[in-house]
Amino acid sequence: WDPSLALVMGGALAVFLPGYHILRRMRKAPVCETSFQVPGKGKIDRKLVIGATVFGLGWGLVGYCPGPAIAALSSGSAGTAVFVLTMILGWAISRRFS
Repeated sequence: WDPSLALVMGGALAVFLPGYHILRRMRKAPVCETSFQVPGKGKIDRKLVIGATVFGLGWGLVGYCPGPAIAALSSGSAGTAVFVLTMILGWAISRRFS
């Protein structure tokens, strides 16, 4: 646990939030869409809890989340390649059964 990571989150929010609000006032829709896709307040269901748990376990055990893992493939690490392959396999299995 590294509490200084809260500063990273704070810095990201300090840049994102003003830009997001300015953009929403200036445009009715994104460039390549007909409207902004803003999630509503939905209920917390079983699929959400399972997905969040699997994501958190993968990140906690291996230290990667999906985007950086794909970027890290360029490092040539066999462990990273195994992680990305199993991530893709897990995605394919979940698509098959959902």
